[in-house]
Amino acid sequence: MPLVPLTVLTTLLHVYMALRLTPALMQAGGAWALLLPVALAVSALCMPLPFVQRPWLRSAAGRRAQWLGLTAMGWFSSLLLLTLARDIGLLLATGVHWVGLADLDLPRWQQASAWAALGLATAVSVVGYFNARRTATVRHVQVPIARLPQQLHGFTIAQLSDIHVGHTIGRAYIQRIVERVNALKADMVAITGDLVDGTVAELREHIAPLGQLRARHGTFVVTGNHEYYAGAQPWIDELRRLGLHVLLNEHVVLQTRNVQGAQTDEEVLESALVVAGVTDYTAGHFIAEHASDPQRALWDAPPLVHTRVLLAHQPRSAPAAVEADFTLQLSGHTHGGQFFPWNLFVPLQQPFTAGLHRVQQKMWIYISRGTGYWGPPKRFGAPSEIALITLTCER
Repeated sequence: MPLVPLTVLTTLLHVYMALRLTPALMQAGGAWALLLPVALAVSALCMPLPFVQRPWLRSAAGRRAQWLGLTAMGWFSSLLLLTLARDIGLLLATGVHWVGLADLDLPRWQQASAWAALGLATAVSVVGYFNARRTATVRHVQVPIARLPQQLHGFTIAQLSDIHVGHTIGRAYIQRIVERVNALKADMVAITGDLVDGTVAELREHIAPLGQLRARHGTFVVTGNHEYYAGAQPWIDELRRLGLHVLLNEHVVLQTRNVQGAQTDEEVLESALVVAGVTDYTAGHFIAEHASDPQRALWDAPPLVHTRVLLAHQPRSAPAAVEADFTLQLSGHTHGGQFFPWNLFVPLQQPFTAGLHRVQQKMWIYISRGTGYWGPPKRFGAPSEIALITLTCER
């Protein structure tokens, strides 16, 4: 939806919340109740700012206003949901009262429920803010793979996804992630898209610490939908300049063991791993030649290497990955829902929300909840993560 009609809609929703909650809060008296319409007015004014391109917003005051707008967005979302739930509850309570099923003190119910909605929305937003701003914790995931060569047992992949460097995530946040990943000493690092929300000129300095990532076989990156919103090709060039391996419907073969003295190709390939990457599921809408294609990503891959890992931003790539005979797909995009109630809507678009799943009994897929966040600095019920994927022999 274009920004102007969206702003009008959100403003009207702010007015709705003010009209529904303020009179009930004022029943108890005191000036505290007047803070709600003031807070709602500030929220309505600031929420559009992160999506507006104006020179004054690049100043320190402008950036603080954008921070406030994104924080307000998270609070607004929770308060709107609770206000709607309160109105439905009051409607049912009024019906029960008037048909004589119970003698309810409706004014008291109205006042108590208004304070409850406001208090709960604020508490969830505060907790969600601290959850989002802390450095993502490491989530250990073991993937049991049938016929996994013994040489690949214990191979580790540190997965980052959906960091969304931009208005509220910058260099210091990235530096903390890099330090935590490097401490894992993983065999490889995978970044499964939606790394940035802005142009190279705006964010080059903030993304720079990613060049310090260290893993035995390097760092591999695939594009997400937000890279295409921000200008995919300049970002691909910048990430490659930093020394990261961007995979655009292509693969690499990693030799995981010292094969000096091997007598046959089979011995050499026994300890090899194919790591492929596809562009975002929607990439073809932005750049035709970037259309996502798991089959193309395996072109000329050695057929004797049966363990194949696909990096694909969206879980929706899974059916095509199964057809291409991949062993494991690593994805992100969903954020695990990030915070209630958005986790309820993820299944409408994606086959999985988060975690490890089996696809058609042929391939594993792991969906990261994301290492950063998008939009509001708020995570509730969907913690950020750095996934440490370990390949193991299936028993």
